[in-house]
Amino acid sequence: MATEADAEPETADTYEQFRAHVEQLTYVGDAAGVLQWDQEVMMPEEGTPARSKQSAALSTLSHDLLTDDDVAEWLDELEGADLAPEQAAVVREIRRQHDRAAKVPSDLVQRISEATSNALPVWKEAKAEDDFEIYADTLEKLVQLKREYAEAIDPDRDPYAVLFEEYEPYLGLDTAEAALEDLRDTLVPLIDDIEDSDVTLADPFEGSYDEASQEDLVRSALDYLGYDWDRGRLDTAPHPFSTGTQFDARVTTRFDPADPLGALSSTIHEFGHATYTLGLPDEHYGTPLGESRDLSVHESQSRLWENHVGRSRPFWEGFAPTVEDHLGTSATPREYYEAANTVHPDNLIRVEADELTYHMHIVLRFEIERDLIHGDLDVSEVPQVWNDKMEEYLGVRPETDAEGCLQDIHWSHGSFGYFPTYSLGSVLAAQLFAAAEDDIGDLDGQLRDGEFDDLHGWLTDSVHSHGARYETDDLIEEATGEPFTADYFLEYAESKYRNLYDC
Repeated sequence: MATEADAEPETADTYEQFRAHVEQLTYVGDAAGVLQWDQEVMMPEEGTPARSKQSAALSTLSHDLLTDDDVAEWLDELEGADLAPEQAAVVREIRRQHDRAAKVPSDLVQRISEATSNALPVWKEAKAEDDFEIYADTLEKLVQLKREYAEAIDPDRDPYAVLFEEYEPYLGLDTAEAALEDLRDTLVPLIDDIEDSDVTLADPFEGSYDEASQEDLVRSALDYLGYDWDRGRLDTAPHPFSTGTQFDARVTTRFDPADPLGALSSTIHEFGHATYTLGLPDEHYGTPLGESRDLSVHESQSRLWENHVGRSRPFWEGFAPTVEDHLGTSATPREYYEAANTVHPDNLIRVEADELTYHMHIVLRFEIERDLIHGDLDVSEVPQVWNDKMEEYLGVRPETDAEGCLQDIHWSHGSFGYFPTYSLGSVLAAQLFAAAEDDIGDLDGQLRDGEFDDLHGWLTDSVHSHGARYETDDLIEEATGEPFTADYFLEYAESKYRNLYDC
């Protein structure tokens, strides 16, 4: 098998030129990410006109670097060469990105970037004013631009499938649809049984908890789990997110005085994202070998830490004293565990949803954005359809747009096709956690003792260290020994929640 040292001198020289170009492309994209972080976290409110131009310039530059004629020539030469496996993976990933980007006009890239940057303050205003009409024209423009984008890449395919591949290029939309169908078929009856149960789970969180106490708590949680503060930071944002590189992976959260568990689970979720990013190999920064394997895998890391760790009974047996120190509550670990896993079908907000009904929120968004992109749903109909689907799937109807169709930031980013990866990630999290349990042994005991090194190490070795070397399905088989499957999640959900609710 070829190695870098074995490559022919001419091929080695071509690859080095190619890699240097790819690194510049990566650096530009990462700089754009810092600008986006700043806009969502720290930028003055009136900074949008300049920021939209700055972001558009970087997006255009990134597009031009990716579609450069030299890139096409290097790819053609390298694809026929005897490359080391890691080099071949870099070529494969850039080929996929290049072929998509080369079909999209630079002016469209610029228009999308400006539109998404300008959309953010409009979305914030519409949400604050609880008025979808403020946002409607902006959303219509974004939908049209993303249709145009999908058509440029492949006018003969389902445009939503084309957009979905932006976030999960290898599992396929058919896999996502099948997984969502499995979740709906299993979880809806389970949720119905829970609602019919006579069991009421404990809730030791009563009253109001100030932001300072909650921030101290979530910072302690990040310490407890092993967050690297030398390569990260915690801030607040209207919609929590994580972003960065293996040298600088930042997390955000938000606080509700009546819901300290919401801030805690949100922070642990973003910690999972950051841990993946920080686990990527330093030496490969700048190429796909130092980048994450797309959003389904990324979401698996956040959901694994949020749910399989942060919502587990062993975690609460170790972490309960920390909660009591910061919030002044007094309860048993079992009671905290029950509070963290209470099913609330009447919860309107996705990021505050419990582990089961969460997926109905995803199904709703998936169906709406797919219909928007297909042209089967007019933007003006979104609030009504959203509320109807909430009532159908969860038995609750939003009274405001802020609690309904304006709650998520994703469409303002132009991220149509993103939502299914949340459920794919949850499914994969259960599969990965089961494999980690098999390999580590007494994982529950370690979580109970607040010892996370073995789990961190297993995830780094099995997932993070590979970057984007493997396609998604191959990475899953490498890590777990099996193809992608929803079985582990469905078995986990049935066992955990039927035990909790005695149903």
